[in-house]
Amino acid sequence: MTTGTNLDPWYDSYAARSAGLAASEVRALFAVASRPEVVSLAGGMPYVSALPKELVQGALDRVLNDHGPQAMQYGSGQGLPRLREQILEVMALEGIRASVDDLVVTTGSQHALELITKLFIDPGDVVLAEAPTYVTALVVFHSFQADVQHVATDAQGLVPEALRTRIAELKAEGRRIKFLYTVPSFGNPSGVTLPWDRRTEILEICRSEGILVLEDNPYGLLWFDQPAPHAMRSVEEDGVVYLGTFSKTLAPGFRVGWALAPHAIREKLILANEAAILSPSSFSQYVISEYLSSADWKGQIDAFRGVYRERRDAMLAALDDYLPDLSWTHPDGGFYVWVTLPDHLDSKAMLPRAVKELVAYTPGTAFYADGEGRSHLRLSFCYPTPEFIREGVRRLSLVVGGELDLLSEFSQTAPLPVSAERAEPVFVPPTSLA
Repeated sequence: MTTGTNLDPWYDSYAARSAGLAASEVRALFAVASRPEVVSLAGGMPYVSALPKELVQGALDRVLNDHGPQAMQYGSGQGLPRLREQILEVMALEGIRASVDDLVVTTGSQHALELITKLFIDPGDVVLAEAPTYVTALVVFHSFQADVQHVATDAQGLVPEALRTRIAELKAEGRRIKFLYTVPSFGNPSGVTLPWDRRTEILEICRSEGILVLEDNPYGLLWFDQPAPHAMRSVEEDGVVYLGTFSKTLAPGFRVGWALAPHAIREKLILANEAAILSPSSFSQYVISEYLSSADWKGQIDAFRGVYRERRDAMLAALDDYLPDLSWTHPDGGFYVWVTLPDHLDSKAMLPRAVKELVAYTPGTAFYADGEGRSHLRLSFCYPTPEFIREGVRRLSLVVGGELDLLSEFSQTAPLPVSAERAEPVFVPPTSLA
């Protein structure tokens, strides 16, 4: 590596690929957003308080009483057989039929994403991804020195013709495209859901071009009014790796996810899993398996839907009231709203002012590999209560209004339109934060 000036005495010994391990903007926000006086609309933390404590406590007690020694021992690198069978039932809700032999349990779906990237990416290989895309996927891809090439999206998600064109351009340059990464249902950060006809068209394009599809689906069961289209994996076994997780439909603290891989990939994936962690947590797997067998887990998912639907509605209403001149997506599920700012506003540059107004969001630049996204920001409605969501959007309106006033003053032009209510920030008592 090139010698650099750094206080770290081991700086010059790091592998070249470690340069891709830069802190994401979301990670950097956590220190600020965790302050009790800040209304955080930034992080995508599930509202785990909606999960009845007695359901988890009962599962824990039964695991310790009935499977204590096994639950505290090493396990299979592929995962607990009983849990893998139960995961098939979960995926069946999204139209997926599969063999338990092709399912690998991982330490969250983020770990599965890293394993697939490790298996397929050599330095300089191309990963195709929606614009915008999941921020921590970008961190993973960059850590393996992938070249992330974005594909255009619109109000319905990834544009098939744009995908076809981008593939042709890259192949004409002699580039190696390893896979397409997509979050097709209630995407992060956009909240947009890809229609069924586009899903099948994208699958056909990737099939004809010999490109693997990596389908990341953490939010698919968290629909509000009607289910999302079936998973892409439901109609394509050999060309799709499907990533799932219990982090959004149960709780992220268990750190249990999975990958459903084409049979040809399965063995490599198990070996990579064992090389990284020996085996996923036996204890967490036993607890989740017990929960799935004894609790009304479908009813609990429906309860989560109700919580998030109410908070989505609160956010959309607050945006209508405080920032009606902006535009935003209207998600039918998931955790996020993607906001488009007025011309000339920069969501990243605006963030310090937002922190001063005691509100946090995620700037759009976090979700692009190429520095785009400055005119966008992501708002999360999953964790704050409806009251705090409204207060957070009100504070955000002060920030946007202040930035527009500043632009108007310096440009000596007529003020750009905004209908933000002007008021002093309201302190949120630490004890009342959710």
